[in-house]
Amino acid sequence: MKAKMSFVAAVLLISLMLASCAPAATPVAPVATTVPEVTEPTVVSIPTEVAPAATEVVEPAVVSTPTKEYPPAPEYIEIGASIPLTGKFGSLGSQVKVGYDYAIDAINADGGVYVEEYGKKIPLRLTSYDDESDPTKAVSNLENVFSEQNVVAYLGGAASGMHAATTAIAEKNKVPYCGVSFAWWNIHQRGYKYLFSPFPKSPDQARDVYMALNELVPADQKPTKIAIFQEKTDWGNELGGLFKADAKPAGYDVVYYGEYAPGTTDFSTLILDAKAAGADMLLGMPSTPDGMAIIKQMSELGWAPKFTMLVRAPDAATWGESLGTAGDYVTMFAGWHSGEKFPGVAEINTKHEAEFGRPADILVGPAYACVQTLADSIQRAGTLDRDAIRDAMAKTDMETVIGPVTYNADGTGNVLNPLVQWQNGKMELVWPVDQKTADLQYPAPPFDQR
Repeated sequence: MKAKMSFVAAVLLISLMLASCAPAATPVAPVATTVPEVTEPTVVSIPTEVAPAATEVVEPAVVSTPTKEYPPAPEYIEIGASIPLTGKFGSLGSQVKVGYDYAIDAINADGGVYVEEYGKKIPLRLTSYDDESDPTKAVSNLENVFSEQNVVAYLGGAASGMHAATTAIAEKNKVPYCGVSFAWWNIHQRGYKYLFSPFPKSPDQARDVYMALNELVPADQKPTKIAIFQEKTDWGNELGGLFKADAKPAGYDVVYYGEYAPGTTDFSTLILDAKAAGADMLLGMPSTPDGMAIIKQMSELGWAPKFTMLVRAPDAATWGESLGTAGDYVTMFAGWHSGEKFPGVAEINTKHEAEFGRPADILVGPAYACVQTLADSIQRAGTLDRDAIRDAMAKTDMETVIGPVTYNADGTGNVLNPLVQWQNGKMELVWPVDQKTADLQYPAPPFDQR
């Protein structure tokens, strides 16, 4: 029995010794504890970082962009005009009206003029009246469209005397005014801020008639003795004086200077005196009826100067029909010609040909350009405020159907001044030569040899 207990004790002793020599088991527990400490932050941080990134990309594009709200736009951009469609200037005013209408039709066909203030295009609407070539009626017409239509701009009529009356109304009402078919420079010297005219003025015409002749006619063949028939009006005095002042420096002599009242029917004294003075060139500025009477009586009295330039009268499309061959060879500065090579001219001619059976008349182009510069100014102004439109017009610099147009501080336009001549019952552009449709026919033959 003692032996058996000794054996058991020995076994226990050996087991204890072996256990004390084995590696410790305690490191296992810390490993199990460390795993959740590492894993837990990693798992939580993933959704926290991704979610904000997705929110920042989507929100600005879909939610944050505001929609701009515009005030209600007017149905039309209102424009007013008084135009002589009847009376002594009716033949000029009718051409001007066609030019205005064609330009407005073209602009409205494209939706109108974009006005930033309203965020859309708005069509133009012209309200015009026939003033019967009466300045008093023209003034009344402009006052009416100002009060009744609340116009943002005026378009002018035709003839210098008519514009002299209506431009004053534009200035009083502070309404931008664009007008053509008038050369009276003095109107622009009155300090007006609202007047603009893409049309040649008296200084241009006096300078260019000599410049064109010196360029087109050899020195040994050009006329040298000038007769001037001056209409007794303020504009007539201005242009006649400039013709006279510019003659000598350009190499010409004024040998006769005669005056007449508008509406004169007998020009025989002027014609015979000019003929007796040996004049071989005639310059003047008659109305259409007066100009036709002058040419008819020149034919009857047998005086055919080598070169004739009449401002205004030959502009009428009826000139050739009324005078026949007697009306040929007469030249004019009309401000435009349907043969000019500028964008939009072909389209105007096509429309005019379909409506009237001939290319566009010479005042159609300048009138069209008036509307072009006005529409461009409204768009650049971005508002229908009259003063803003005026300021934009003063900065005009654009290509039109009459060529490039800019305005000087006095509202005069820097524009082409083409010399046009009646040839075989048609108007031909003869100068400048890069725009010409025909050569200048010179010298004019005697009336009985035409």
